[in-house]
Amino acid sequence: MNNDVIILFDLDGTLIDSTEAIVSTFYHSFEVMDYDFKGSDEDIKNLIGYPLNVMYKELGIEESKTWDFVDAYKNRYKDISTIKTKLLENAIEAVKLASSIARISIVTTKTRKYTIPLLEHLELMPHFEIVTGYECVENHKPHPEPILKTLKDMNILTPYEDIWMIGDTKLDLIAAKNANIKSIGVLCGYGDEKELFEHTEIVKKDAFEAIKYLEKLYS
Repeated sequence: MNNDVIILFDLDGTLIDSTEAIVSTFYHSFEVMDYDFKGSDEDIKNLIGYPLNVMYKELGIEESKTWDFVDAYKNRYKDISTIKTKLLENAIEAVKLASSIARISIVTTKTRKYTIPLLEHLELMPHFEIVTGYECVENHKPHPEPILKTLKDMNILTPYEDIWMIGDTKLDLIAAKNANIKSIGVLCGYGDEKELFEHTEIVKKDAFEAIKYLEKLYS
């Protein structure tokens, strides 16, 4: 492992596919809250990566009521997250290779309370130093705070040349830019190629291809 290289991973759409868990739980919350949702699955998917309260607001919920919907969401999600979430193709290979060439951590908008059991269930947790989730910061991606908080917890002082953020949406890449670190976009999640290239110079098929690129860079 090269202690001089730091790799930060997003989670949803980068290492895991929790689409079914997320979308079905949104519909569950609409039912519980007696809300007649007129949108589609795609409307929900297009917002994955944002905090839940922001997603609900964008889906038509009054801002003053969004946290009630978030509570309804969490009441179900905690019970089904491990059942309905799976690793993306080559994700475990990506994490294992990354941990052999760098220090690695997770920066996600998911609640850390649910993220750690999920990572343990998927047998990924031992590879990561830090997991920064929703409740760890006041400002969320694309704000740089989640990245800067993670680096601080890793005892890394910025500026630092060899820090990389790997993520599937513009939120990850903008956060990286705002934190003055490098980034790689991946196409295995919720962002499209054109949008990713607007915010980074490097886009790969998935996290494994991104890590193989970094392995060559630092070999």
